[in-house]
Parts: sequence; structure tokens; C-alpha cells
Amino acid sequence: MILGVGLYSSLHYVYFGDVRRGVQAQAEDIYSRIKPDIYVSRKGLYINLQLDESDLRNNNILLQFNDLESKNVTRNPPLIKTDIQFQVSNAAIQAAQERKGYFEQARYRGVDILIYNHPVLLDGGPIAILQVGHVVANDLQLFRTLKYTLISLGIVTVALAATIGWFLSRKALKPIDNVIAAFDQIQIGEDLSKRIAYDGPQDEIGRLTDTINGMLGRLQVAYTELEEAYRAQRRFVSDASHELRTPLTTIRGNVDLLEKMWGQLEQDTTSGSNSNGNMDLSLEAMRDISDEAARMSRLVNSLLSLARADAGYVLEKHILELQPLVEEVSRKANLFPKKAQWRAGDLSALEGIRIMGNPDYLQQLLFIFIENAFKYTPEGVVWVDALESEDGSQIGLRISDTGIGMDKDEVPHIFERFYRADVSRGRTQGTGLGLSIAKWIIDEHEGSIEVTTRKGEGTSFIIWLPVVSREQD
Repeated sequence: MILGVGLYSSLHYVYFGDVRRGVQAQAEDIYSRIKPDIYVSRKGLYINLQLDESDLRNNNILLQFNDLESKNVTRNPPLIKTDIQFQVSNAAIQAAQERKGYFEQARYRGVDILIYNHPVLLDGGPIAILQVGHVVANDLQLFRTLKYTLISLGIVTVALAATIGWFLSRKALKPIDNVIAAFDQIQIGEDLSKRIAYDGPQDEIGRLTDTINGMLGRLQVAYTELEEAYRAQRRFVSDASHELRTPLTTIRGNVDLLEKMWGQLEQDTTSGSNSNGNMDLSLEAMRDISDEAARMSRLVNSLLSLARADAGYVLEKHILELQPLVEEVSRKANLFPKKAQWRAGDLSALEGIRIMGNPDYLQQLLFIFIENAFKYTPEGVVWVDALESEDGSQIGLRISDTGIGMDKDEVPHIFERFYRADVSRGRTQGTGLGLSIAKWIIDEHEGSIEVTTRKGEGTSFIIWLPVVSREQD
């Protein structure tokens, strides 16, 4: 539409500009040949302006001369034959007084004529107006035809462009519809494994599809991890409730027993009966309560440590020598209740080694592995030794035993909360939280752990810690 309007306007301006310049040039040429005829009458000196005879006989132009003084009008044959006389408008007279030419368009006998009014000046003022006309009926008809043609083409072009544009837009936006449909399926079915199928070019839509597919992949991973976390949390709460319920049941049962026995003791004291048997049972019940209370205390402390780990608790660490700490733990390990023998191995690799750590938590870490080793070694040997990495950047503390060992399929799960190998369930006491706490302590010290085990032969844990410095001899 803009092209059509611009084309029509430019052609109209250029074409009729040429017509106007041609008419004006003819008027200037005729004006140059006007002859003044001066004579004396009774009224005085009179000047009569006459057109050149060749101009008056010219049949190719429309020519009219208007004398403003005498009001005489002179026309050439084309105007005389058609009985057409141009009117002199007030605007043309005003322009003549300003010594300017004036174009106007008029319609005579159904014919459109472009007229140029040229002032004829004498002594600085207009005394006549020369009018030169040009028939523009055919020209106007041509431009009306052009206008209607352009309007028709514009309407057809707009309709065609709208149709093709709608088709192309639907084709271009089809991948967007696929994106919306995929998201609707995900929203309804909560299936994050669905992906958007796209086999087009890697344009904006292609890159958008790839980005959304990548986002869905990351969401799927995050959602899966979240589900795993929820399942682990539910399992954690269930196992914690189970572990706490057992000692509570024992405590309540023993408290009920004590109440009955103390009531019986009071009756026996009143009647003078022997109460030594009741006192023995009371002492046994008290020992059970004490043991279960200690067990609950350990469980609560373990849960507190894990809660701190989940809350992002950061250990306070400083540079310390590792050898005295390990030797102190080795000494205290002799006092643990155990059936296996305890042996301190070669700790010479620890000489002069300094690490960044928390001594209390490092002792707890070693005690966890040593207690586990005693727990799952009904007979045999448990020992600790030290070794150094090949590049010397890490120091390793190895706790080994000759106990019951584990299947290789159980190793990835031993650091999970409340996990206990099937072979140990019902045979050894424990909450299954120790190794989870140990793993957290190792992570806080930026260390790592290796596990080597064989069922029926024993297990070996190597705790690797980064070395900060070495004391020089």
C-alpha cells in the first residue's frame, strides 16, 4: 500500500509538473510576441495590445487574451469553435497584481482544462492577462485508472500477504505449539522425561527448543535428586523413630516392673518377708534403664551431628600435628570393650605431619571406625597404621580388621544413614549413623576415603587427609 501511494504521488507530481512547465513555457513564448498598438483618440492616448497573428491562428493550444482596461477578450480558433471562454478568477487577478503567474484547473463543457494566467505588465502594473490552457482530461483519466489499478493491486497484495503470512507464521510457530503441548503433558503427567521433537534448522526456534530440552533435563535430574532426598528423609525419620522406640519400650517396661516390685517391696517390708530377690531384679532393671538411656543419648548425639551437617555447620579448624592425636586415640582404643585384639601398626609416616583440622572431630572420626571394626570382628585383630600418598600431598590413616567383611554390593551404601549390612542385622548393636557422621567429618576436612573388603576376611578403611606442612628435622 505504501509503495502504491508513493508511486502514484511521485508520478502525479512529476507528470503534471512537466505539463505545468510546458504550459508556462508556451505562455512565456506568446507573451514575448505581444505587440503594443498606440494611437490617439478623443479620450486621449490609447494603447492597444495585440497578439501575434501566428499565435491567434494556432490550433494546438487554447489561447485567450483578456484586456483589463477595455474588457475585450480575444480567443484563438479552438476556443471559438467550442464556444468556450475562460473566466478570469479573483485569484488570478490578485496574482497578476503581485506580478506572478497563476495556475488553476477548471471544467468547461465536461472537459478538464489546466489554465496558466500570465500577467501582461505595462509601467509596472498589469493591464491584461494572457491565459494559456491545456486539456488534461485524458491525463486525469490515465491517473484515475492508475489509482484504481494500484488500489486493486494493493488490496490483492494485502490479502495475499496476509494469507501467506498466516501460513508462514503458523508453520514458524508450530514448534512453539509443540513446546506448549510438551509442557502441558509434563504438567498433567509430571513426566519430566519427555522432550520436544524438533528437526528444523538451528534458528531462533531451534535454539529455543534445545535450551528448553536442556532445561527439562536439568529439571529431571533435580527432581530425581529431590525425590531421592525425600525418600532418604522419610527413611531417616522412619529408622530414627524405630531406633528411638526400642529403648523407650525397654525403659517403660522396666519402669513398670520397678513400680510393681517397689510396691511388693513395701508390702514385704510391712509383713517382714525377705526382699533380696526383688532387690536383685530392681538392680537389673536399673541397669537396663541406664544402658538404654546411654544408647538413646548416643543416638540423639549422632542425630544432632547429622542435623548440624544438614544445616551447613562448618567445623572450626586449625593447624595441628597429626601423630600425637593418632597415638592418643590408639592408647584409648585399648580401653574399648572388645573381643578382638588391638594393635597399633607403623605410624612413622605421621612424623612431622601437620594438617588443618578439628582435633575433637578427628578423634571422633577414628573412634567411629575403630568401634565399627571391634563390633564386626568377633575374633581376630584390629589395627591402625599410616601411609603416605605417592606425591606426598596426602596422609592416610588405615583402620583394618579381620572381621566378617562385606559384599562389594553393600559398599556404596555403608555411608547412608541407618544403613547396616544385612549380615550384621540382629547380630550387632548399632544405629547405622556412625559412618554417615564419619563421612561428614571427612568432607569437612576436604579428605576422602577408600574401602577394601572381602566377605569373611575383613575390611580396611583408609582415610586420606591433605597435608598442610611437614616439620623439618
